[in-house]
Amino acid sequence: MDIRYIEENRLFVLETENTSYIMGIVDEEGFLGHFYYGDRIDPRDSSYVLNLIEPEYTPGTNGRDRSSFLDRFPFEYSGSNVGDYRNDSINITDHNGNGSVLLCYDSHEIFKGKKKLEGLPAAFGNENDTMSLEITLIDKIIGLKAVLSYSIFDGLDVIARSVRLENTSDYPIMLNKVMSMTMDMDNENYQLLTLYGSWARERMMDFRPIGYGDTLVESFRGESSHQFQPFMALVRNGDSQDTGKTYGFSFIYSGNFQAGVCRSQFDSLRLYMGICEKNFRWKLEKGKCFQAPEVILNYSPCGLGKMTRTFHDLFRNHLIRSPYKDKERPILINNWEATYFNFDSEKLLAIAKEAKKSGIEMLVMDDGWFGERNDDNSSLGDWYVNENKLKGGLKKLVDDINEIGLRFGIWMEPEMISPKSRLYEEHPDWAIQVEGRVPCRSRNQLVLDLTRQEVFEYVYDRIKDVLSSANIEYLKWDMNRQLTDLGSLWLDSDRKGELSHRYMLAVYDLQERLVTDFPDLLLENCSGGGARFDAGMLYYSPQIWCSDDTDAIERLKIQEGTALVFPLSTMGAHVSDCPNHTVGRTTPFNTRGDVALSGTFGYELDITGISRKDREAIKEQVENYHKFSDIYRNGDYYRLASYQRNHEFDAWMVVSKDKKRALLTCVQVVAAPNGKKRVLKLDGLDKNMDYRIADSNMRILGSTLKSAGLQIDMPAGDYQSKLIYLSSEE
Repeated sequence: MDIRYIEENRLFVLETENTSYIMGIVDEEGFLGHFYYGDRIDPRDSSYVLNLIEPEYTPGTNGRDRSSFLDRFPFEYSGSNVGDYRNDSINITDHNGNGSVLLCYDSHEIFKGKKKLEGLPAAFGNENDTMSLEITLIDKIIGLKAVLSYSIFDGLDVIARSVRLENTSDYPIMLNKVMSMTMDMDNENYQLLTLYGSWARERMMDFRPIGYGDTLVESFRGESSHQFQPFMALVRNGDSQDTGKTYGFSFIYSGNFQAGVCRSQFDSLRLYMGICEKNFRWKLEKGKCFQAPEVILNYSPCGLGKMTRTFHDLFRNHLIRSPYKDKERPILINNWEATYFNFDSEKLLAIAKEAKKSGIEMLVMDDGWFGERNDDNSSLGDWYVNENKLKGGLKKLVDDINEIGLRFGIWMEPEMISPKSRLYEEHPDWAIQVEGRVPCRSRNQLVLDLTRQEVFEYVYDRIKDVLSSANIEYLKWDMNRQLTDLGSLWLDSDRKGELSHRYMLAVYDLQERLVTDFPDLLLENCSGGGARFDAGMLYYSPQIWCSDDTDAIERLKIQEGTALVFPLSTMGAHVSDCPNHTVGRTTPFNTRGDVALSGTFGYELDITGISRKDREAIKEQVENYHKFSDIYRNGDYYRLASYQRNHEFDAWMVVSKDKKRALLTCVQVVAAPNGKKRVLKLDGLDKNMDYRIADSNMRILGSTLKSAGLQIDMPAGDYQSKLIYLSSEE
């Protein structure tokens, strides 16, 4: 790990363990160019890379063809309206109404450690494991300064990038677009991989060719969204797990975003990622700064598998801060699918007593405990206990649950307000709205304008009061609708375009206060399922509800796409009842358990109403969780087969860091004639260790299991699963 500036050639070289990232200053004007990102090369050859890229003519020697230079030079951070016609990094309007900006080199600083991003989640590091580079670019004509930040981490092939803008002029500058990252590179027949979806089918994998012009995904819904994930990858070899160049990019932000690639007439590519320019406009006053969110760049020469494992290690070690990231999570049972709104203290206590017998450790009380909330048409914002349901109040219920031997958690939706509520009657202006327009409702609710300080303080005070009133150890923070009617009743007309980003900053501020005031709280984020499952939220909560679809077979696709980027320990996953409440499918109880085991693991059913056989199965599943949770939480993930791709069979394996233990999960979705036995080649094992295959007397070398494979004898029928434990210790 090293960052150096080679003054002779005016080159910046960032070296991770296996990769190099090279930039350089060109021409007397100081254009900063991106020259190389890929497999590590000897820094002594950096100047050779410069010679491959640097144009024969630059504006300093041939001003006649300035536009030709600007339209094909690989800018590290491109300007706008000056001759580069590709998708720009930044777009502004100055006080004269002009939109030209060209940022050129001014200075740089290299230092150990990493600075925080004010008000934003970001990867962190210390002086022992992280190095950073800041390059300052300026446009002297309009008085705009851009500080490009880069950080690298010991043992990880990633680069964290962001940009901070400062207005050094005497007049306001309107920011119309600010990308956190752009990167120019040659096209090598890449495909673009993104993750798409909708409610209950989040993060489906999509591979597509890169045509001329722009190929992109975006969200301007006020959240990262069910529809698209703030992630993209360029892949050379399709969905190969172990071959082909792969460049992955993950945005550490939970609001509006855009991510894409622009293919030019010269067949070069410009990649970009940042806040979506739709619904964004920011007035940057004299002397003020604007900090853009951070992007993680991740290069793998060995396909998707190494990219995935690198993201997992970075997020576990340099993004998630919760003390729970290194702890076994409590096995919880949530009453939502068991009761929906129809419950009282007696019903919850009955669930708790039966759950305790099976080894479950926490009861989570979901929606319906507050105000007059008997359906989803009222009371959001009225965070006061409904004592018709909870006789004696919340503290009495929690104390009774604790006496049974279970911990207690609660659900809240702090960002929302119901038109039918005491809060709305008193403060109808607190909802985000366009004055005079009938607001668009979703789930019969509106969104609180958290950018207003009095609203922000009210919301936090109510959260704090609830959590302080009893021994509450877990909070599920939900957000069940997206933003519309983007109007503010307090922002000036020239600042209304700031609302979406200000809203996201307010949510981050709320959660930062929460984890500061309640450091031992287990926070799980949720947004109608997985609509805000992104790296930004992991900075505040170590786990996120993966999807409202708990069907084990649908979860195979959802969890595969999620695990492509995020550690298994972050994926909220539960065993639910059958027929499944979302899709109506009936699957074996053990299959539901095996699939949920690859997440945080818990239950979403009425344990008092299931069969004795299933209750006994819960005890075995709980035992498996305790036996294998350290592997799932800290191990390396290997995708072996994809139901999303082959439509028949799914398989993945997690291997402990010391390679001594592994757990293989197989799910046969569709049974086929003569298809009972399969052979899987097991990657990730130590080739020199011999592994005992559980429930057999076989001991097989890791090299043999990789080259020849392991024969899997699946149970007959559809929707069957099998766990196979491998250990070199037994």
